[in-house]
Amino acid sequence: MDEALLRALTPQVIAILVRRGADFAAAEDAVQEGLVDAVRTWPTEPPRDPKGWLVTTAWRRFLDGRRAADARRERERIVDAEPVPDQVPSVDDSLQLYFLCCHPSLTPASAVALTLRAVGGLTTRQIAEA
Repeated sequence: MDEALLRALTPQVIAILVRRGADFAAAEDAVQEGLVDAVRTWPTEPPRDPKGWLVTTAWRRFLDGRRAADARRERERIVDAEPVPDQVPSVDDSLQLYFLCCHPSLTPASAVALTLRAVGGLTTRQIAEA
């Protein structure tokens, strides 16, 4: 791999990305990522057109970064638009749970077992053994 070639191509590729609409910082980042890809790939699979390869790779990296940023902003917008949940009052609902467990449609044995399970926190095995 020719380091001098990569150094010579870097400003050219940045200029191409900027001309295509990337801001300078994003173009520079995309070219750097493209250079990393080149260092990994070119020793085993050298391209026929190094400049074209680097432009294509850097442009794809730029588009990937833009899409990721757009998706992140959209997720943040959705989260910001969600209403803030009201604070739940600190109320003990045990009495209501007792009444539900003792509903008239339940048999007395079922009501006792349900109360021990739901309110008392006992397991089914503990209730059966009692």
